[in-house]
Formats: sequence, C-alpha cells, structure tokens
Amino acid sequence: MNRIYRYLSCLFCAALIISSCEAGEKEDTDPVSGDPAKLEVSTEKLYEDFKNPWGMTWLPDGRLLVTEKAGEILVFKDDKFTGEKLTGLPQVSSAGQGGLLDIQLHPDYKTNGWIYISYSKPVEGGITTAVSRFKLQGNQVTDLQDIFLAKPFIPATFHFGSRIIFDKDKFLFVSVGERGTQPKVQELNNDHGKIHRIYDDGRIPSDNPFANQKDASASIWTYGHRNPQGMVYDAATNRIWAVEHGPKGGDELNLIEKAKNYGWPKTSYGINYDGSILTKDKELPGIENPVRYWVPSIGPCGMTIVTSDKYPAWKGNLLIGALAHRHLARVELSGNKYVTEEKLMTDMARFRYIAQSPDGFLYAITEGPGLLLKLVPRTN
Repeated sequence: MNRIYRYLSCLFCAALIISSCEAGEKEDTDPVSGDPAKLEVSTEKLYEDFKNPWGMTWLPDGRLLVTEKAGEILVFKDDKFTGEKLTGLPQVSSAGQGGLLDIQLHPDYKTNGWIYISYSKPVEGGITTAVSRFKLQGNQVTDLQDIFLAKPFIPATFHFGSRIIFDKDKFLFVSVGERGTQPKVQELNNDHGKIHRIYDDGRIPSDNPFANQKDASASIWTYGHRNPQGMVYDAATNRIWAVEHGPKGGDELNLIEKAKNYGWPKTSYGINYDGSILTKDKELPGIENPVRYWVPSIGPCGMTIVTSDKYPAWKGNLLIGALAHRHLARVELSGNKYVTEEKLMTDMARFRYIAQSPDGFLYAITEGPGLLLKLVPRTN
C-alpha cells in the first residue's frame, strides 16, 4: 500500500496543469523536481498585449521597462502597465528580425543614470547592430549617444543578435549576429558573428585578445557565432554563458571565454534549411564545442541564471526561452558541464526573455501571444 501511495504521489507531483486565465489571474504550471527539495510555481499573467517584446530591466524606483521590437519601451509599475512609454528613443529598423532589442542598466545606475539598449540602426549602406546609452528625465530620453556600431554596414535584415551584459569589472559585452555573412564570421576584420567587449562609454580595452592584431576589430572577445540571442553573466563563478540559433538543428549553449572560436560555419550540429549538408564537421581542433546543443532546434533566446532564494531547487540553473518549441528550458549545470534539462510551460507561447527582478521573482516575456508572466513559488 505504501508503494502504491508513493507512486500515486509522484504522478501527482509530476502532473502539468495549465488552465486559461485572464490578465492578473494565476495559471498553474508543473511542479519541478529539484534535489533535495521540490519546487512548485504558478504563473501570473500580468499583461497580454505585447506584439514582439524583446528585453526588460527594472529601475531602482520599481518601474519595469520592456522593449518592443517596433521601437517602443513600455513602462510597468507594481506589475501593471502604466499606459506610459518612453519618448525620444532612436529610430530603429524593424524590418525582418531587426528592431529595438535588449535593454540593461549600468551596474552603477544609481550614481550615473545610464541605460543601455541594443537595436538595429538604419545607416548609410544598410542596417547595423548598435548599442546606445541614455539617461531619463521622467519618461523622456536624454543624453542619447551611440557607443558601438557593428561594421561593415550591410543591408541584410536578419541575425542581429543581440544581448548586453556587464561583468564584475563593469565591462560591457554585446553579442552580434552574423547577418548571413557565414565565412566572414571566421575573419577578424569585421564585427559580425562575434561577441564584443568594450568599456561602458564605448572605448576598447587594450587587453582585448585581438586589440593589437593588424586588421582585426579590436573590440572582439570571441568569434564564430551565428545568431546569439541570449547571454548572461554568472557573478558567482565569473562565467559568461550564451545561447545561439543554429540553422536547421544545432542550436548551442556555450561557455564564453576570451579569444575562443565557436565554429560557425566551419562546424555545426545542424544542416541547411533545405536539408542539404552545411558542413561535414561537428567538431574540429581549435574550435570550442558547445556545452549543450539541440537537434531539432528549440530557438533559444533570452536567458537568466537563477540566484534567488525564492526558487531554492533552481538556484544555479539556467532558464532559457525557447521560441520554436514554445517553452522555458531549465538547464542544470555542474560547474561548466551540462547535467540535464527540463521543459517548463510547454506550448504556452514563444518565450523571448526571462529575467530575475531585484526582489528575486522571475518574469518572462513572450510573443504569440504577447504576455508578461510572473513565476511565483507556491507555498504548502
């Protein structure tokens, strides 16, 4: 009888219960097993009128800023849309995969007031992945300045990347997609398919790996990337993690380390969209292998690392938004090694980004439908 009871209890704890709900109501999701504890979360649907949200960040006064790909930043407070948007933002090119993308605060925002955005900027000769910084007076953007423009400028409207993070030394890292240039990703004389490291004002550190190499772009930190749409800094281990879209299959989770080559398009676990062979090589000497790869593709996008005590069974895990497979991927790591993965909130929406708020709660933004979700631990 005890065995039967334990068996039925396990089945109950593993069940996924998702019910439709109106904005502000709660929606149950699957209890997630951790070791040694178990964690159950429910999702609160806070907003449901996004079109293509991309990034979010919190101001010290409690306001939440969410970027929309079309070029807007919406203002939320106390988990509600205020009806307000920022004014004075730069013009963006929102054709194709371009638009207003990531947003992050400077680590010293309370003293310097700088906010950073990445976006696809219309320029002479085409469009480019750009990073700008600005300050706010109320909802008005002031002191707007570009600090990074990926070169050369080309007209392609896809594979812009792009995420922004700061590390413990307050260096800014920005991921830039390859814009379809494929072989040139392996060349250092351009900014495409790279992760770049700069100072917070756009200056280039002299200890960047290729800063003194002739004809190389001095801001390059790593290269051989395809379309890196997720990046997070783990302060506890001083590690940077990034996810990028493969072609048909071959999405990757990578540990980002100085000067390393991540292979695109020389190596890949994916194939061309028409089914033809992209490359015969999945691994090669001198090229970093992904810590985790996905076949078929899940469309990995924005990601975070859980540090909050509110989610004890998830601490140290990566949460990764999946666009193609419409779920959150919870990835467990042991040091810099992949352990296992669990799908959360399957088939709910295209998860674009997930982030941890200053008070320790997890929030996600999605498209198709366009939702703002809050993941709330359930107490017994």
